[in-house]
Amino acid sequence: MTSHVQHITIDCADAYTLGTFWAAVLGAPLSDEDFPGDPEALVEAPGAALLFVTVPDRKQTKNRVHLDIRPEDRTRDEEVERLLALGATLVADHRKPNGRGWATLADPEGNEFCVECGAAERAALTGTRLPVTADDVTEAVRLAVDTLAAAPDADWRVPAGTLTWDCWETAEHLSDDLFAYAVQLGPRTPSLETEVPYHWAPRREGGPWNAVFADPEAGVADLLRTVEASGALLASMVRTASPALRSYHGYGVSDPEGFAAMGVVETLVHAHDIASALGVSWEPPAALCDRALARLFPDAPDDKDRWAVLLWSTGRGELPGRERVTSWKWRSAPLDAQD
Repeated sequence: MTSHVQHITIDCADAYTLGTFWAAVLGAPLSDEDFPGDPEALVEAPGAALLFVTVPDRKQTKNRVHLDIRPEDRTRDEEVERLLALGATLVADHRKPNGRGWATLADPEGNEFCVECGAAERAALTGTRLPVTADDVTEAVRLAVDTLAAAPDADWRVPAGTLTWDCWETAEHLSDDLFAYAVQLGPRTPSLETEVPYHWAPRREGGPWNAVFADPEAGVADLLRTVEASGALLASMVRTASPALRSYHGYGVSDPEGFAAMGVVETLVHAHDIASALGVSWEPPAALCDRALARLFPDAPDDKDRWAVLLWSTGRGELPGRERVTSWKWRSAPLDAQD
């Protein structure tokens, strides 16, 4: 058995006021049970929540433990300016002219913390590939579900794009894909030679071979709930699995990032199949497509339109000056693995 961090507890003079500052820093809510003047305040940040506790003692010296902040959708310098405007103060500036380094700030009660470059900015500075993450799986699935939910009254029994499956079956297949990738990461010692032996079978001749099907009497909203639930399973497994874990896939033994990327690609392209049949507009974020391409299709063309490249790579679209892809597969194996 193991333990995990439940809260990071911080002593302070005013728990609610300091908790409000950190809630704004992290974009996370204060607990509904906390009010001004309370002796404790909980910021419900993902991973490990921050618990602020009012104590009579004043801060005396530099923190022995501090938090490192990495912005997701801003540069490091933009984040520093935002936090200064919220009430932080600059303690020490370790930023370098080449964009690397960090800034040490203090919150309104003098607790030091550091602001570093986020993952995207760090990748741009170092020229490295930005990995596919559990958050990418969540983003892809939620965008797809929200888009397809706009067509609840359409005929979901028409063929999905160029597939022989109808839109309902394609959504079931996507849900099953996400589930199947999640379970490959589940065993303590995953097999490198076979899939986890669930029973996969089609519901009709020519239909997808699934272990997961939606209730045929369910409506479109409930069908999409199965997609979202399977996506959440995969995101959770990717987030908690060791990066060193390896598990079987028919295109090469893969790692958690690989299964995350497979889930993202399946979601993006099958949402395309369904949306094109239902007359719904669907174009996922270019950055999300780029990360998936870099992991699974490392030799894909470097054209600017990353969504067009992903559609071309999976046999669903044209690229000027290139032959249409009629047979394809991705690279499941980690990019540093020998072929």
